[in-house]
Amino acid sequence: MVVRACVIGGYGINADCELRDAFAMAGSEAARVHVQDLLDRPSEIDRYHILAFPGGFSFGDHLGSGRVLAALFKRHLKEALDRFVSSGRLVIGVCNGFQVLVKMGILPNLRGGWTPEVSLIHNDTGLFEDSWVRLSFNRASPCLWTRGLAEAELPIRHGEGRFIVGSEEIMRRMEESGLVALRYEGRNPNGSLGAVAGITDPSGRILGLMPHPEAFLRPEQHPRWARERFEEGQGLALFRNGVEAVRRNL
Repeated sequence: MVVRACVIGGYGINADCELRDAFAMAGSEAARVHVQDLLDRPSEIDRYHILAFPGGFSFGDHLGSGRVLAALFKRHLKEALDRFVSSGRLVIGVCNGFQVLVKMGILPNLRGGWTPEVSLIHNDTGLFEDSWVRLSFNRASPCLWTRGLAEAELPIRHGEGRFIVGSEEIMRRMEESGLVALRYEGRNPNGSLGAVAGITDPSGRILGLMPHPEAFLRPEQHPRWARERFEEGQGLALFRNGVEAVRRNL
């Protein structure tokens, strides 16, 4: 089957081309779709199997990272997105996209109903972090995107990546259910609780993460590529997982 990925663009989003290329390299048919087109016609997402929220600064982050886009999607597309996910389709949010998903409440969505339970706030350093980080993936996680992955090194570039939770109970439930899909190894660049770098929902079909897998698709994108001789960019496997999960399940 032809797997179609919808990569959202517009209004300050600036990593949509990279994300589109990632899905194309992973074997899907990827299209950049403007935010306003989805807001005007929510049923447009029914044409796709994967919905991707890229990094960037949607609406300039003027009211907080991802907050405006999250409010618009929750108001205008909640019904369409609920239908999208319940039909077995996949969603991913990278960096600003992750911020959007948690502020919508679609991640982790432990109680249902899209009630925000976690958030991403300013890095504890008070600085914009732009570096490469080591990551470990949770093999016990239900996440379809990270299945079979063990570790990777990916870049981060964010000012608000510190993961926090609304209560200890929420963190306990996330840990017990394997919803922490990936963690920072070694250096925790933003002070995230539990070194959390990305989470999934209970279905395993929605993933949000702060590192940028779409920024390491080719060996030459890594700063040590000439010395370490990567066969391919380590971020590509995550997108292949998503595309293959659609093929298996739909």
